[in-house]
Amino acid sequence: MNLPSFYVDEVIKNALKEDINYIDVASDYLIDENQTDEAYFIAKADGTLCGIKIAMRVFELLDESFESEVFFSDGDRIKKGDVIARFKGRTVLLLKGERTALNIIQHLSAIASAADKAVELCKGTNAQITDTRKTLPGLRAMQKYAVTCGGGKNHRFNLSDCAMLKDNHIDAGGGITNAVNTLRGKIGHTVKIEVETRTLDEVREAVNAGADIIMLDNMDIDTMREAVKIIGGRAKTEASGGITEETVRAVAETGVDIISLGALTHSVKAFDISMKMA
Repeated sequence: MNLPSFYVDEVIKNALKEDINYIDVASDYLIDENQTDEAYFIAKADGTLCGIKIAMRVFELLDESFESEVFFSDGDRIKKGDVIARFKGRTVLLLKGERTALNIIQHLSAIASAADKAVELCKGTNAQITDTRKTLPGLRAMQKYAVTCGGGKNHRFNLSDCAMLKDNHIDAGGGITNAVNTLRGKIGHTVKIEVETRTLDEVREAVNAGADIIMLDNMDIDTMREAVKIIGGRAKTEASGGITEETVRAVAETGVDIISLGALTHSVKAFDISMKMA
């Protein structure tokens, strides 16, 4: 998955405008504008790297003279103490870009690390780990990119990708069968229908209605296992809701095809990476 440069640059520019505004009252008054220095990024924990090129792009946009040597790629597993990259540029601009670059690489590496851990916990099962739409405004593509760097898959990017009937859609649309039938008569042939189910009776109805994907929402392990048997391969199965590191393996062993984890993007703790002047 490649992120388009126009999108990456727009995110960075908006972040820089928010942070720098017109002047950096520390750096601009303290340091000669022609001074140059070397610096490096160092990992302060073990995990999976993501966003290194984006972080370097922060400095490239600020400083045409910026030079860098990057030692790891997105998706690489890194260890505490690893020097991720070394770089050189105008000191005042390195300092102005530091926080924006770190915010991005720390957040994306946290997502990639969480995805990598979930994927590892489910190894040997049929289940694929995916993200959700629980992302930060403007950062969805970056966050979903980070999930893929950790070995996960992407769920839909937006409301146009798939007709997902959640509980409110079903309640407002006259029930599962009516909602699916109504959509079948209107959507194009490339659009799949996913139905969220809360009970085994709803699972049976979703199967009979011809749903392409059936979400098993907040079900316990035994109920989920029974739901997979009922569906019997007639639709893709997706487990979702309240799944944690402690429970994800048990969920995967029920035989579901997909495990969607909103926590991959909305609840991660920043991965500890520091910038040091050499």
